[in-house]
Amino acid sequence: MNVYFDNAASTIVRKEAIETMNRVMRENYGNPSSMHFMGRRAAEELAEARKKVADSLGTRPEDIYFTSGGTESDNWAILGCAQATGRKGKHIITSAIEHDAVNEPIKKLKNMGWEVSYLLPDSSGRISSESFAAALCDETAFASIMLVNNETGAVNPMSDFSREIKRRGLRTVLHTDAVQGFCKIPFTAKTLGADLITVSAHKLHGPKGVGALFVKPDMDLPPMFLGGGHESGKRPGTEALPNAAGFGEAARLGKLELEETAASVRDLRGHVIARLSEELPETVVIGDGDSPFLLSISLPGHKSEVLMSFLESEGISISQSAACKKGGRSRVLEAMGLKNEVIDGALRVSFSRYSTRDEADYLVGALKRASTTLLKAL
Repeated sequence: MNVYFDNAASTIVRKEAIETMNRVMRENYGNPSSMHFMGRRAAEELAEARKKVADSLGTRPEDIYFTSGGTESDNWAILGCAQATGRKGKHIITSAIEHDAVNEPIKKLKNMGWEVSYLLPDSSGRISSESFAAALCDETAFASIMLVNNETGAVNPMSDFSREIKRRGLRTVLHTDAVQGFCKIPFTAKTLGADLITVSAHKLHGPKGVGALFVKPDMDLPPMFLGGGHESGKRPGTEALPNAAGFGEAARLGKLELEETAASVRDLRGHVIARLSEELPETVVIGDGDSPFLLSISLPGHKSEVLMSFLESEGISISQSAACKKGGRSRVLEAMGLKNEVIDGALRVSFSRYSTRDEADYLVGALKRASTTLLKAL
């Protein structure tokens, strides 16, 4: 049996998105910037994809800029903010639990002389409103804090952060990486209150290689690199039209099915936890699991990489932490102050709308077999 529980890393592309992409590649293969009729048809296709993503975020199409994915969107937001807002102050607020797509460009800015406040999560894995308020000051040019943590599923109170900035009358720009939350937990650009929002297609059953950045209408974010006048002059390079069209369709359906999918996944997550408490009572559930799509667990006394190897031999794909860490120790769990034995035995189970109860039961059974077999081998 082949079981895939690494949906936080990437999801299967749904058939509707594939069909849309195939149609575009066959019929609308022109360049959206070309002036002839094939170019105009491609431009209309691109506009429709942009509208679908915008509708899913509850905003206007002209606020959406297509990129190559979440990493580019995060880099553009952060480095663009540094370029646009540096004269206001050189202080940045971020968290110790960010994806490397945020952490690395901020590290670069720190090496260039920017002051950075790294907020620590509480025991649930969240960044508290109080810690954000304490770090915020007149010199804070921008803040970048993820909406949903990609390892624990903790959801951060972005709207509280936005309200605090507005309450103090500050010009601080607020960015959030919402890749793990888009079409998975209910929100709109307005309810978050963020100036910049990163989203990506391949976490919600769309294709890899395409994402988007929401830019608040009154913000003049400079381009990250130079070229033609694509994406309203903000992101040069011929748009990946088939990918954008697939993204739009996946986002449209993801938003439409959000409530149903979240309820199904929440039930499945609860089922896994209940089964683990019966079969492996020593299992530690990490965090409160605000997002039902992520479940962080640990089997203290075991090593994550050994467990993963055993599970792979059973046909189960699962991860230790974020895929970008390539097996490295989780700094998210370290920032939460967990014991070494818990961090060392941690696994991330991530669900999708296509995950089943049979697969969940198979996972629990395999973990039980892993624990028994590996203990006997000691």
